[in-house]
Amino acid sequence: MDLVSLIGQYLIPFLIILSIVVFVHEYGHYRVARACGVRVEVFSIGFGPELFGFTDRRGTRWKFAAVPLGGYVKMLGDADATSTLPDVAAVGDPASFPAQTVGRRAAIVAAGPLANFLFAILMLAILFVLSGRPFTPPELGAVQPESPAATAGLQPGDRVIAVDGRPVASFEELQTIVRASPGVPLSFTIARQGQELVLTVTPGLSELTDRFGNVHRIGLIGVSRAGVEFRKSGPGEAIVEAVLETGRIIGGTLKGLFEMIVGARGTQELGGPLRIAQMSGEIAKDGVVPALWFTAVLSINLGLINLFPIPMLDGGHLALYAVEAARGRPLTERSQEIAFRFGLAMVLSLMLFATWNDLVHLKIVELIAGLIS
Repeated sequence: MDLVSLIGQYLIPFLIILSIVVFVHEYGHYRVARACGVRVEVFSIGFGPELFGFTDRRGTRWKFAAVPLGGYVKMLGDADATSTLPDVAAVGDPASFPAQTVGRRAAIVAAGPLANFLFAILMLAILFVLSGRPFTPPELGAVQPESPAATAGLQPGDRVIAVDGRPVASFEELQTIVRASPGVPLSFTIARQGQELVLTVTPGLSELTDRFGNVHRIGLIGVSRAGVEFRKSGPGEAIVEAVLETGRIIGGTLKGLFEMIVGARGTQELGGPLRIAQMSGEIAKDGVVPALWFTAVLSINLGLINLFPIPMLDGGHLALYAVEAARGRPLTERSQEIAFRFGLAMVLSLMLFATWNDLVHLKIVELIAGLIS
């Protein structure tokens, strides 16, 4: 594949999707800052030298910068784009960020992640109304011979009512339970020809490699679904479903990170910009609906990551504001500087680790090693 094809297939979709979720995040900061009477000096998509932009009538410079891996809103009173330390010369200005109450500063900072969540909910709700979401009844279409399902006595046409006493409404829900339980005996309550039966099924352990090369250790029982349909939702129902789906994505992400921390899950799944670029290009080939879904998921993850209590991130700022509210005064500038340096080291280390994973995943390290040897 030549360079032009790579740019068209991966780089352009990546930049479009990332720019959208970054814009949403920063616009959340911007809108609440303006509502609090804070003057916003710069609204930037990307970092580094400006490529193009304009200045609005309020004096805000809106621009695209050369390094499109993020963005920032610089408010009056910020010494730099990261808002780590105040600009002493502007602190006394009532339109500056440092001059605001701790509650207002916290609201401005929290507005970025909140905007990402609200945007994702809106996107998912629109998708549920216009294209619907895949749904299959928990009915078995086929049972593989000598599989855990066949060994347990499951048959084609069986309808799964519950697993371990937990009602099952769809095949996707059944799939989620089974995949999370390799080697764990599960009690299936099924309906067969008007009768209810209880069978014990133990999912086998399987390693599944997805289209992006990620290896997942999951449980399988050897059954297929009877059929797939797309169910469209009304506007009100779609919003509720979108909120629930957002919660499930957040819960799944936090669970995955916890499993990585305790060693129950490999850290090779942790990806950085290169992995996101690859996924953006692959999903964009599938059409508009998958691309919009991926944009919503990326927006959720961006909002969630920014809430982690790490200095440099929004969550770190909120943690410092909580300390300030409890003490009745902010930490000293020296303490804040140390905290933000620590946060910067953590963020850079995480970025380097994720980028290394990307290079290994995309076999770039292997290629370079081959050239050297």
